[in-house]
Amino acid sequence: MIIEKVVKSLIKHKVQYALVGGYAVALHGAVRGTVDIDLVIALNQRSYRQAEKALNSIGLRSKLPITADDVFNFREEYITKRNLVAWSFSNPDNPLEIVDIIITEDAKQMKSITKTIRGTKIKVSAIDDLIKMKKKSGRKQDIEDIKALEKLR
Repeated sequence: MIIEKVVKSLIKHKVQYALVGGYAVALHGAVRGTVDIDLVIALNQRSYRQAEKALNSIGLRSKLPITADDVFNFREEYITKRNLVAWSFSNPDNPLEIVDIIITEDAKQMKSITKTIRGTKIKVSAIDDLIKMKKKSGRKQDIEDIKALEKLR
């Protein structure tokens, strides 16, 4: 399963992360389908570089012609002027393998809990932090996720 492969690679490359998005909502117990894996990583250059290495090592490539250093160094510009909130990776051989690193958040500022899938321990954003993040987005799916997560509190 791609989620396990991604998490194992992040751990191997010592990336501080938290799973957010649809997978996180589902792991908290809400019914939610999703294809992509959404992550928040620690907001420092080393984490961005290591995350890029981790994802590249399992066959995922940046969808945009940018590097970890580009994203880290020009993060504010990407967010404010280009409306880029996620650095997306995909597998050229399997377009359903998608990982988005949310660049507007910092894993060091988020509480996480550990969930286990088939023996793989996965750090998942705590419900309150997940709700806070989804409120900022305001997308229709995020509003639905908030309703489901609030029932699980």
